[in-house]
Amino acid sequence: MWSCDELDLDAYLARIGYDIGRDGELAADLQTLTALHRAHVSAIPFENLDVALGRNVPLDLKSLQSKLVERRRGGYCYEQNSLFAAVLERIGFQVAGRGARNRSRGAALPPVTHALLVVTVEGEQWLADVGFGWQGPLEPVPLRDGARVEQGGWTFGIGVEDEGITALRSLRPEGWTDLYAFSPQTLYPGDFTVMNHYSSSHPQSRFLGQVVAQQPGPDVRRALVRELLSTVRTDGSAEERTVDATELAATLEADFGIELDDEERAGLERVHTAGL
Repeated sequence: MWSCDELDLDAYLARIGYDIGRDGELAADLQTLTALHRAHVSAIPFENLDVALGRNVPLDLKSLQSKLVERRRGGYCYEQNSLFAAVLERIGFQVAGRGARNRSRGAALPPVTHALLVVTVEGEQWLADVGFGWQGPLEPVPLRDGARVEQGGWTFGIGVEDEGITALRSLRPEGWTDLYAFSPQTLYPGDFTVMNHYSSSHPQSRFLGQVVAQQPGPDVRRALVRELLSTVRTDGSAEERTVDATELAATLEADFGIELDDEERAGLERVHTAGL
């Protein structure tokens, strides 16, 4: 389903810094799923730079490996979770796609455009999402109504609503906040392609015309959206600063590990300047 036969698993594991030990084997169990999930989100940043540059965003596995693994770039949800699905499928996990509606922007009712995964381990379903950016979970979350998990200094929960809708929630100082909600309908790679087309080209997509780079972490979470770089820590402290075009490339490299070539740097500086 996810073209796992085309995957260079060793190169992926090296990219995320995952050591499988002396036996050289990966088991399709919860311990492996958790470790891979945490390593992936720690190593591969969320970013929309190709969209900002007006480029196509292919989701075939060869292109994903070239970009996220070989070139050590990042990507957004369709890229990240498509690659992760291929990895999990290759190891032997049962994995399925889902489509979610983002609820992190308040009362707005956006279309269903976020892609995530549901992984079944020993008969239990787990939410796996390495592509939601700085607000996303570090590890899988059990898909049980009322589930609550602490991951580092961050707390996530699951709530099941009418019509079988499942919501992923985050505990903030002010209380629980919904991140997104999704139905139990299984989505396939072709469905990710359709959502990807909207997010990468539709005039109303929030990814057009601005630079976005984000990364969660066990202690610190960072997000660059347009000119604003935000940092949030587990103790509740936060800070913001403005990033101008002359600082953009250095900020992407220092804070998100994204290295740009000269053409990308110049193009993103133009986009960044136009958006200010």
